[in-house]
Amino acid sequence: MKKIKTNAMRMLDTAKIHYEVIEYEVDENDLSGVHIADSLSLPYNMVFKTIVAKGDKTGYCVFCLPVDREIDMKAAASATGNKRIEPLHVKDLLSVTGYVRGGCSPVGMKKKFPVFFDSSVENCEKITVSAGIRGAQLLVDKNDILKFTDAVLCSIAV
Repeated sequence: MKKIKTNAMRMLDTAKIHYEVIEYEVDENDLSGVHIADSLSLPYNMVFKTIVAKGDKTGYCVFCLPVDREIDMKAAASATGNKRIEPLHVKDLLSVTGYVRGGCSPVGMKKKFPVFFDSSVENCEKITVSAGIRGAQLLVDKNDILKFTDAVLCSIAV
């Protein structure tokens, strides 16, 4: 694979945040985070998927949670100050975030949206998030990514 540089990587470079790029083979039939974690032999609790949703009051929000868990929409709405929240349709993901399904990173979206990490992130020293492209994850210190994204910690995973 050729040397890749995504917007997420450029932003972390500018902020002088250390990260490692971990590449994996993309399976177009299985873009799940569990597949990615299995491919990289990483525990599920340290591989975080990114879900973008739209609240009825606040607009777009970004949620990061372990790949083997699902988002609790009621908890997510409550954490963001919304009555209701709906996941962004895949067809709208690129135009809103600049990223595609399976390659959506909480870092480097077209606009800065509020970021919410599941509180289970506190159990890890390092985590991975998408590098902003299918086939690559960023291994980063959890405190660095939380600070960089101005993340709010909350219980949003079930």
